[in-house]
Amino acid sequence: MGGAIGTRLLETGNSLTVFDLDLVKIAKLTKLGATATTSAAQASSDVDFVITSLNASHIVEIAAFGKDGIIEGARSGTVIIDMSSIAPDFTRKFAQMAKENGMAWVDSPLSGGAPKALIGELTLMAGGEENDVARAHQVLQHVASNYTHMGPSGAGQTTKLINQVLCGLGFLAVAEATQLALDAGVDAAKIPQALKGGRADSALLQEYLPRSASKDYRRTGRIDNMVKDLNAVNDLARQTDTSMPMTALCAEIHRMLTSAGLGGEDQAAVMEFFNGAKQEIAP
Repeated sequence: MGGAIGTRLLETGNSLTVFDLDLVKIAKLTKLGATATTSAAQASSDVDFVITSLNASHIVEIAAFGKDGIIEGARSGTVIIDMSSIAPDFTRKFAQMAKENGMAWVDSPLSGGAPKALIGELTLMAGGEENDVARAHQVLQHVASNYTHMGPSGAGQTTKLINQVLCGLGFLAVAEATQLALDAGVDAAKIPQALKGGRADSALLQEYLPRSASKDYRRTGRIDNMVKDLNAVNDLARQTDTSMPMTALCAEIHRMLTSAGLGGEDQAAVMEFFNGAKQEIAP
């Protein structure tokens, strides 16, 4: 995601300084005009906004508050925009730590994936103080067509978890319906058009049913990332005493797929749960 976000920011005329442990990712962005640095602290110096897009709470904490992290290099008043998908309680902790160091923290997880980032059509759900969220929009407007302030710190992450409940269940529903169509001899490729505009229509149906039917597993998102998010959903459900039986089952199916070696595959590969195929999936 960071590569797609960075690419879009450069293409829309923004000055970009980058840091990543993966030098290949850095090279792709420097070819487009970004300036490479050797640490998060260095990348965060002399800028008004710092954007992180990382894979877990502990990684965000290291990048922001660890040795050579953002806090060491950023100046007072900097807005740190975390576009990672992490637990709301960690976000609230990080926001307080940033505030104690004179900086603002906006949690702005995303929906839409790399394809939407590249065309500036991400959906972003933001948490933080109103003024900070408004300031963050100065940058995020280049990558998002839908930007909503959901409330205080952590509200963006909570909304992302709700998004993941709907998406996780939706991926399974699309895959299950696709398998039924295939087994019953219906031309699955025609289903998106046949149901377009009806109550069953959705972006997931239009994008993923054709991919599920043809086993197009080109990666735009990972099954193991969904596991991470659904685990966080279940943690939040326990904290709020919310009964979520369908989500619990959805999480278990995704864990089964990960245990079967499919964690690194695209979400379209949930089809493998329904058709029982054991063949190797091409990257």
